[in-house]
Amino acid sequence: MSQKLIGKKKGMTQIFDEKGNLVVCTVIEIEPNQVTQIKTKAHDGYNAIQTASIKRRKNAPGTKPMIGHFAKAGVEPCRIVVESRVENVDEYTLGQAITVEQFQTGDLVDVSGVSKGKGYQGVMKKYGFAGGPAAHGSGFHRHAGSTGMRSTPGRCSKGGPRPSHMGSENITQQNLEVVLVDAEKNLCLVRGSVPGSRDGIVYIAHAKKIKQKARSA
Repeated sequence: MSQKLIGKKKGMTQIFDEKGNLVVCTVIEIEPNQVTQIKTKAHDGYNAIQTASIKRRKNAPGTKPMIGHFAKAGVEPCRIVVESRVENVDEYTLGQAITVEQFQTGDLVDVSGVSKGKGYQGVMKKYGFAGGPAAHGSGFHRHAGSTGMRSTPGRCSKGGPRPSHMGSENITQQNLEVVLVDAEKNLCLVRGSVPGSRDGIVYIAHAKKIKQKARSA
């Protein structure tokens, strides 16, 4: 178990590795995450730490309970708070800063975020339905078509593909390789894409299910 770090997706870029291969990367800005609460098995039933990042504006410090919570830890009010299970809480202290330096080039990480929202979409865009004839005389162009049954049971089954909201889902990309870590600029470059839009909030942690293929790719 390792703590999650709160970061921002800054966009995508490309770099060359030592063999001259072009590597497409996502740039994640990880400002220092500060420990705001330590939970122990004796007091809370499990070991965990709570970290916060991305400071709030001075004219919008948040609710009074959260202001007091941050003040108790000696941390400025932040926008995002996340809890992570850890094995040993003795390694952490209130107010401690956890930086991007906990990741190194070659590490495999899991990155979680909210995918881009695409609004209410039909079955052709969301599920790849072929649609009907495009001719003017056809009344069936982009519809889902019949989804019912015969007289028995005479209804539509639940859970089938229907026009509905698309995107804005929690997605985790697993086993992404860390290509570069820039501690001075608080940047971490990972191979491939991660969910979310530019400046979207993401959570990055060491991979839970490491695949040998991913490391050797």
